[in-house]
Amino acid sequence: MTAKAQAGGTLQRVAVLADNETATGYRLAGAEVIEATPESALRELEALITGNRYGLIAIDTGLIPDPATATARIMRGRDLPILLPIPSLADAFSADTVDAKAYMGKLVRETIGFDIKL
Repeated sequence: MTAKAQAGGTLQRVAVLADNETATGYRLAGAEVIEATPESALRELEALITGNRYGLIAIDTGLIPDPATATARIMRGRDLPILLPIPSLADAFSADTVDAKAYMGKLVRETIGFDIKL
């Protein structure tokens, strides 16, 4: 995202690590996006971490299901960046998901603690 967060007296950038299909949506929302495939995602994430340019990196869980575990070695001793796993859009429409609307409702409930009905 182009918005910057104040951390430790310096401005920190925000990035989203996403697949090609999902990247467009994040870009339309104004996010700074790094595209990756499941094969290249860990390598890209490690480069983002060691580049020291980002204070927050949101990672599509379709690329890396558990970013904290995958990067535990490289993150040891670091406060930043904060790694934020974001649910993959593909999960909502997978063969295992019977009702995409219910799946998204469950994510909202787990994230904010209550349902939002429109």
